[in-house]
Amino acid sequence: QVQLVESGGGLVQAGGSLRLSCAASGSIISIDAMGWYRQGPGKQRELVAGITSDGITNYADSVKGRFTISRDNVKNTGYLQMNSLKPEDTAVYYCNADVVAVDYYGDHVPVGLWGQGTQVTVSS
Repeated sequence: QVQLVESGGGLVQAGGSLRLSCAASGSIISIDAMGWYRQGPGKQRELVAGITSDGITNYADSVKGRFTISRDNVKNTGYLQMNSLKPEDTAVYYCNADVVAVDYYGDHVPVGLWGQGTQVTVSS
């Protein structure tokens, strides 16, 4: 079974930093794009940052210059370094990855994965 497991959320004061991790496990052949999304109270889920397999990144305007997305292709892990956090960054953060995995029959199949979510709370 393939899955994404997130870690690193928590409570931090405004101006502080957190680093989120997203580890992929299971019968994974390769990971294409990875991304971080967030959903604040009463809001729709939005893309925060994305990174391709070649390391090309993109960011939401609201986090540019403060957040950095990265990945370790050997460890099958993605990261989101969040600096200068603001109360409006408070949300549940979700990791997403497009992977190629081995199914029950031994075939290589594309799978879209989501992590379970990790709470980030920024106090003013």
